Amino acid sequence: MSYAHPEVLVDTEWMRKHLNDPKVRVVEVDYDPNTAYFAWHLPGAALLTWKDHIRHPVRRDFVEPDQFAKYMEERGISNDTTVILYGDYNNWFAAYAFWLFKVYGHEDVRLLNGGRTKWAKENGPTCSGHQEPHYYKDVGARYTVKKVDWGGHRVYLWEILNRLNKGEIGKSLALVDVRSPREYTGEITAPPEYPNEHAQVGGHIPGAINIPWSLAVNPDTGEFKPVEELRRLYSQYGITPDKEVITYCRIAERASHTWFVLKYLLGYPAVRVYDGSWAEWGNAVGAPVKKGNEP
Repeated sequence: MSYAHPEVLVDTEWMRKHLNDPKVRVVEVDYDPNTAYFAWHLPGAALLTWKDHIRHPVRRDFVEPDQFAKYMEERGISNDTTVILYGDYNNWFAAYAFWLFKVYGHEDVRLLNGGRTKWAKENGPTCSGHQEPHYYKDVGARYTVKKVDWGGHRVYLWEILNRLNKGEIGKSLALVDVRSPREYTGEITAPPEYPNEHAQVGGHIPGAINIPWSLAVNPDTGEFKPVEELRRLYSQYGITPDKEVITYCRIAERASHTWFVLKYLLGYPAVRVYDGSWAEWGNAVGAPVKKGNEP
């Protein structure tokens, strides 16, 4: 059985055939390009980084629509361009960017299944260096953000607090904490390989179920697991399509990865991301926190 929306994924064979397709733009999305894009990247790939092109330059938020459009045009992307995103070795930030592309209404955006991990294992062609392709800026791309859909994609802290107080979490609403088990229990507040986002306390939101993002992918190739395995994975924890689902992690990149799995691969109708995640909740005065293995 195929995924609910197989059109949002491309495999490495498809990518090899379309590296020079003028209707396609491949974009690498990194947390730190020094350890990824600048070491090697797919031929012709443009670069987006979380710090420079996704988050707002002043407040804790995302780039405004006009700035997003400017970044697209600089990379030769128009509204009708097929955009293929891939990321550093786990595709976290590619999924995060995919989420933002959908918030801003881009029609045809897809993920490279397996990202850098699969491409490297297959010895796919690469380029290296610290410069992006400049020819993208000369193709005359025009981009306009025609709609903005935060309501269908994003959840704020106040909403989760309200739903928690009403006793909805664990019933009609499933809250999925996709972080590692040690983050969920409160032993640590950030993955050891990433800078700490300075949460003051550790633990999880009461009622949240811990299903680490990594359980959805093949550890050897980084590819998403088959649809039946994914369905079993989430249903055994009571995460079923009849419920509203909210995902969260630390700063939302892993939450976006699981959101992608639930919404596009399994076809769940109501999935959103709490992008404030633990970086916000773990600093919010008075917000309830639970430690240990139980929801």
